[in-house]
Amino acid sequence: MTLESEFLLQDMKSKGLIAQVSNEQELQQHLSSGQRAVYCGFDPTADSLHIGNLVPLLALRRFQLYGHTPILLVGGATGMIGDPGGKSSERELKPVEQVKQFVDKIRVQASQFLDFDCQDNAAVVVDNAEWTNGLNVIEYLRDVGKHFSVNAMVQKETVKRRLEDDKMGISYTEFSYMILQSFDFVVLYRQYNCTIQVGGSDQWGNITSGIDLIRRMESGQAHALTYPLITKADGTKFGKSAEGAIWLDPEKTSPYKFFQFWVNSADADVLQFLRTFTFLSQEQLIELDQAHLGQPEKRIAQNTLAREVTRLVHGEEGLEGARRITRAIFANDLGGLSEGDFEQLAQDGLPCTNLHQQTVSLLDCLVDSGLAITPKGEVTRGQARKLIKSNAVSVNGVRQTDENCQLTQADALFSRYLLIQKGKKNHHLITLDG
Repeated sequence: MTLESEFLLQDMKSKGLIAQVSNEQELQQHLSSGQRAVYCGFDPTADSLHIGNLVPLLALRRFQLYGHTPILLVGGATGMIGDPGGKSSERELKPVEQVKQFVDKIRVQASQFLDFDCQDNAAVVVDNAEWTNGLNVIEYLRDVGKHFSVNAMVQKETVKRRLEDDKMGISYTEFSYMILQSFDFVVLYRQYNCTIQVGGSDQWGNITSGIDLIRRMESGQAHALTYPLITKADGTKFGKSAEGAIWLDPEKTSPYKFFQFWVNSADADVLQFLRTFTFLSQEQLIELDQAHLGQPEKRIAQNTLAREVTRLVHGEEGLEGARRITRAIFANDLGGLSEGDFEQLAQDGLPCTNLHQQTVSLLDCLVDSGLAITPKGEVTRGQARKLIKSNAVSVNGVRQTDENCQLTQADALFSRYLLIQKGKKNHHLITLDG
């Protein structure tokens, strides 16, 4: 489906997805008058993208839906340095081979979100190492570096902030990042007639430097658009749980945990998240606004958000598995769960304790799991007995009232898993590997 390009900026603005535009009227005319190539860069800092990377990925997808050609630039070269923007310290430089591995994995993940097979505006993946690694230093300084004024560079917000930090400052390595990114824009302008770059609002200085370099080196005109950096209403960092980052790779963050992250979105955040991370229509979004504001306790918006984003990242199978596990845990009915579902729970879905034995007492399970905690914060066997006697403990959905209960692999689901539940909301998974 291709939408009318003249409505792209209007759609993005209505959803709060635009922070800055180089010249809105000119960009609007540029988009409306033909098919354009638009790029966004991703530095390979890990072996998977995370949910923060969804924002630029989905921005590229929006451009593609409106008939334009998305270019995903993987920074095999710039990733060796690291953008100083948003950083209070210099990034640890990673080995070349490791960066290459990260690049390959990002290429694969990107194919989930962009169409690389359509005839008219198929997405393109490029690696800036292809043209940067072969640069001659003298020619690079003479032909590219001469167009950059140090006076102007130090006034860029990202550089200025680091220079004002007496303890950290900025190394020449990171200072050169702006030039490398700007040259990327020139190369893509030459090779793909790419005239638009998108990025986070913290990238504004780098992107506009690229526009200026295209003007100086190619006598061409290019455009910039940035999206707001995602923040949470309570001031905490978006994209992390108590255990760490939320990754797109199911081996690093299970679909169940991914689903739960979105389900647990705060009321103050969920409506903007729906606009940023889904492709729901304006009419659907307004309906969700009304439902959420009228009955927030039903968490209709959160469940819709979790469903849409999990389907987008993990497909129908991943979504159904996440919802199946959620229903089973909530109802304390585990009969419909597969071994793969329990593997997700053991991976990161629930607190988990691995015991290298074939038999374990229920008392030990409650103590080892930390569920037998007293009001004073102590974990004791006495508290474990009290919980069992008060009918507060279930194992694999079955109430246990015998404090001398011994659990074996024969009692475990799939000969391995014991889901210990205290009350209605406290769960802990015990795995037996004896």
